Amino acid sequence: MSINRVNISGNLTRDPELRMTGSGTQILSFGVAVNDRRRNPQSGEWEDYPNFVDCVVFGARAEPLSRFLSKGSKVAVEGKLRYSSWETKDGQKRSKLEVVVDEVEFLSPRNQQGGGASASYQGGPSYGAPVAAAPQPAAAMPQQGGYANPVQTPPSTDVYDEDIPF
Repeated sequence: MSINRVNISGNLTRDPELRMTGSGTQILSFGVAVNDRRRNPQSGEWEDYPNFVDCVVFGARAEPLSRFLSKGSKVAVEGKLRYSSWETKDGQKRSKLEVVVDEVEFLSPRNQQGGGASASYQGGPSYGAPVAAAPQPAAAMPQQGGYANPVQTPPSTDVYDEDIPF
């Protein structure tokens, strides 16, 4: 038995590229940079070494997802590995390993880089909706008559109904 699943989290290295096949299938391609920590043999210090992972999303999810992603966005991606090999016009053999994405979790707010609220977009047969970050804790008002009047903080405004990609 073998298992082909991969989970990575990192930042997008470029803006996603959306294209369409001749038969009308949408394809979204993007890259994610992830770090590997290794000890430098000369200095003995720990250093980060980047790895660049190509990711691809197929089908109806590609176009809506492209509106949520941009260079620098922090994401967590789950999917499976796919190996491709081909020969160029000048006879050189090429190959690559890429992630065919099933789920994407947004780890930075929309149109911003860095940490903050998170939402997810799940693919596959269930086509889950983005999930907004948990509401922040309620703030307490000054006490009147020995009772606290809690005020519920409104949920984050990073995700609106019209932003849901389906």
